[in-house]
Amino acid sequence: MKRANSDSLVAGFSLIEAMATLALTATIILALSSVAGQWLPNWRRGFVDLQRADLLGVGLERVVDDLSAAEYVTRSAGAPAPLFEGDASSVMFVRSAIGPDAYPHLEVVRLAEVKEDRGLAMVRTRARFAPTAPPAPGARPQAIAFGDPVTLVRAPFHISFAYAGPDRLWLSSWKGREQLPEAVRISVRDTIANRVLAASTVARVRVTAPGAPKPQAGANATNAVPPSGQPKQQ
Repeated sequence: MKRANSDSLVAGFSLIEAMATLALTATIILALSSVAGQWLPNWRRGFVDLQRADLLGVGLERVVDDLSAAEYVTRSAGAPAPLFEGDASSVMFVRSAIGPDAYPHLEVVRLAEVKEDRGLAMVRTRARFAPTAPPAPGARPQAIAFGDPVTLVRAPFHISFAYAGPDRLWLSSWKGREQLPEAVRISVRDTIANRVLAASTVARVRVTAPGAPKPQAGANATNAVPPSGQPKQQ
C-alpha cells in the first residue's frame, strides 16, 4: 500500500495573499473612517438642532396654554385690579390648576427668566392661590411663595413678552391695570444667530371683568392683535 501525500490535502493562503488581504482591509477601514469623520459631525449638529427645536415647541406650547387660561382674579376683596403683572422677561397671573391629580382650584403661575448653568432659561413656577386681606395703605402686598420649578425654554433661545389692550398698542409692561391684556405676544430670539425667529406667537387673554364670558383661547402666528372672538361653546 502507498501512503497518501498529506501535503496535497491541505488548503490555505500563502503569506503574500494574507498580506494583500490585510492591506485591502486597512484601506477599506481608512476610507470608512474618513467618510464617517466628515458625516458624523454634521449628523450630530442636525440632531442637536432638531432636539432643540422640539424642546422649544413643547415649551412654547405650555406658555401659550398658560397665558390663554389666565383669569380675572383679584388678590383681595375690593382690590381694583386683577392679579396680573407682566414685563418683558416675566409674567405672573392666576389660572385654574392643571395636572392629572389636580382637584379644582386656582393657582398663581409665574413665567420668568432665571440664570442657570447654561445661561438664561424660561422657568415656570406656581403657588396655590389664597385670597389675602387688603394691605395697609403704603404697604407692599404679601409675597407669594412659588415652587415646583419647571424649565420650559433654555439657551440659546430667549423669550420676551409684549402686551396689548383694547387700543391694540403693544407695551413692554402690564401692571396695576383694571383689566387683563387682550393679547400677549411671545417673541423668541436665537442668541447664537442674534436674530428674532420668523414666527411670534400671540396668546389671547380675553376675560376683562368679573363674571364676563370667557371666549375661546387660541394662538396666532402673526404680530397683529387678533379681533374679538366669540364666547366658548358649551
